[in-house]
Amino acid sequence: MSSDAVLAVTPGDDAAPRNRRQEETFRKVLRAGLEMLRESSYTDLTVRAVAARAKVAPATAYTYFSSKNHLIAEVYLDLMREVPYFTDVNDTRLQRVEQSLRSLALVIADEPEFAAACTTAMLSNDAGVLPARERIGAEIHKRIKSALGPDADPQIVSALEMTYYGALVHAGTGTMSYRQVADRIGYVAGLILGDHVGENE
Repeated sequence: MSSDAVLAVTPGDDAAPRNRRQEETFRKVLRAGLEMLRESSYTDLTVRAVAARAKVAPATAYTYFSSKNHLIAEVYLDLMREVPYFTDVNDTRLQRVEQSLRSLALVIADEPEFAAACTTAMLSNDAGVLPARERIGAEIHKRIKSALGPDADPQIVSALEMTYYGALVHAGTGTMSYRQVADRIGYVAGLILGDHVGENE
C-alpha cells in the first residue's frame, strides 16, 4: 500500500481500502448526507441531491453509495464509531455495559426524522446496506465485549446484543422513545449480568 493510502475499512470488510483522495471524497459525501438528513426527511433525500451538496458528480457519489439506504446506513455507522469505549476498571462491569449500551442507543435520540430514516434504511434489503449492517453489528459487538472485559462470556455478549437490537426495534417503531429505550436497556443489562456482577473487577 502506498504512503498516501489510508485503510478506510475495518478488518474483515469486503470493500477495498480507499486511497487518501478517495477517502476525502467519501467523507465529503458522507458529511453532506448527514447534513441533509438533519434538515429534511427520508423521503426527500436522494443520492443525487447529496452529491450536489457535496459538490461531486452523481456518478462519483454512486461509486461509494449504491442507494440512499446505503448512504444512510454508512452515516449511522460513522456516528456509531464515534461512541467511546467504556473500559474504566474503576467502574463495575454493569456500569461499563450500561454506559456503552446507553451511549449507542442515544446516538440519534434527539433527531426523530434522522432516527426514522436510519430505521427504514437498516431494515431494507438493499445490497449496499447488508455489509454496512454487518459492520454496525461488529461495532456493537466490540463495544459490548470491551465493556465486559477480557473474560467476557460469549453467551452474555450475545444476550446483550439481542437486548440492544430489540430495544432499537421498539424505538424505531415508536413504541418507546430512544431515551426510554436507553433507560430500559440498563435495567435489562442488570438482569442479564445478575450474578456475574462483581466478577473480574
